[in-house]
Amino acid sequence: MPGPYVFGRHQPASHTIIHVSDPHFLAEGARLGGRYDVETTFARTLDAIRAVHPSPAAIVITGDLTDLGEPDAYRRLRAAVEPVADELGAPIVWVAGNHDERPALRAGLLDAPPTEEPVTGVWDLDGLRLVALDTSVPGWHHGDLDGAQLAWLESVLATPAPHGTLLAMHHPPLPSHLPLFDILELRHQDELAAVIRGSDVRGILAGHLHYSAAGTFAGVPVSVSSATCYTMNVARPAAEVNGMDAAQAFQLVHVYPQSITHTVVPVTDAPTGEYFSEDWLETMARLSPQERLEAFSRKPTR
Repeated sequence: MPGPYVFGRHQPASHTIIHVSDPHFLAEGARLGGRYDVETTFARTLDAIRAVHPSPAAIVITGDLTDLGEPDAYRRLRAAVEPVADELGAPIVWVAGNHDERPALRAGLLDAPPTEEPVTGVWDLDGLRLVALDTSVPGWHHGDLDGAQLAWLESVLATPAPHGTLLAMHHPPLPSHLPLFDILELRHQDELAAVIRGSDVRGILAGHLHYSAAGTFAGVPVSVSSATCYTMNVARPAAEVNGMDAAQAFQLVHVYPQSITHTVVPVTDAPTGEYFSEDWLETMARLSPQERLEAFSRKPTR
């Protein structure tokens, strides 16, 4: 919240980023696996993004933008996202995933030549640097970063950014407790760690797992956003985890001088209470700190 709604020790975030992952669009709006209506769920996601923040610094979509790499799927995704990004005044950071096809992605989303070149980029978001890496491997589902891309990243990080750097990639450099997920993981992680250790990288945004997760890599926090197409029912025993049409979500990333927070935002239609409101915040803002404590922080007596 801006200005007068600062009650504690922390000032408002300097940057807010919308982190979305794994929409898995298909040509002609087909259902994923004949079951998951990914476009309808994604439309609800975009509605939630509009509501959650009026001016994010960027909308970052960390891969598996489409399921089969079809040109029409990229067109449909672009047509869905661009009006919302324009409305919010936010750049879109498209990140390639293992289900994407680089030529179709580059042509359909970037208006670039349809080559197999990695889809990478650097954005200066008012002093916060965002670097998109391409961990996709054409023809395969595991992730990798070759020497050329690692050397490019090292050159980018050679000069620190005022607010530090965030990396966006599809394959998270984290272990998964699920059987066989190891064959889909990111390779050359030691080499990546050597590049980012001691740099100004403050966080890594990733996807791929279809469930929310967090960890650290080379001393850097890693945040994995759940998918918008379908998620994994991790309430089951590990060997029985399967996809479900529930718990789709994205993440709200707040950047502070000493911390970065990642808030899971469920994409759901559920009854919501009305205790807190703009009127309530304005009333609290007019009170002194002691009056706020008396009005809200003290527990009611019996």
